[in-house]
Amino acid sequence: MISAIVLAAGLSTRMGCPKLTLPWGSTTVIGQVVATLVQAQVDDIVVVTGAARTEVEAALEQARWGKVRTVFNPRYEVDNMLVSLQAGINVLGKQVDAMLVALGDQPQIEAGVVRLLVDTYQTEGYPLIVPSFDLRRGHPWIVDRALWPALLSAAAGSTMRDFLHAHTGQITYIAVSSSSILRDLDTPEDYARDNVATSKE
Repeated sequence: MISAIVLAAGLSTRMGCPKLTLPWGSTTVIGQVVATLVQAQVDDIVVVTGAARTEVEAALEQARWGKVRTVFNPRYEVDNMLVSLQAGINVLGKQVDAMLVALGDQPQIEAGVVRLLVDTYQTEGYPLIVPSFDLRRGHPWIVDRALWPALLSAAAGSTMRDFLHAHTGQITYIAVSSSSILRDLDTPEDYARDNVATSKE
């Protein structure tokens, strides 16, 4: 079983407003991320909230996806994605074999890419699977349960990048043909550019 942890606790400082609830097509930014994971048939989806918790939970409730649940990261003001990831790991059941780590501000991710990562894990069992485009790594990742203790015991101030650096030898990179794995929404310019592009597709 694979659970997705969607990191959605950020402060949206550079956006200047809660970016995850901005409109995206017929839904919202966070709604599109979750819709893609549902389309990719991920078994279980946990959205870690923090800043704008009420608005994010309302957006998810409006979408009414049965396999989605939320957990609140009370330390969201630290603004470190690893802290949110730890909050998500702590609510996963013992039956979960691996987690797919997705970003809540990456509505461009494609179900085909997610499915490729999931299928690779299920057939090959690699402990750490990361997509790459033009030799640049992106999201989402898949992390086998055997590596979760390293994430949970990480020193204060450590980041997800530190985790990857420490486990370089265990990473299997999967080359994909879509730059969507590299793009997230940090600024109004990012949102305007990518949302307009999406509306034209």
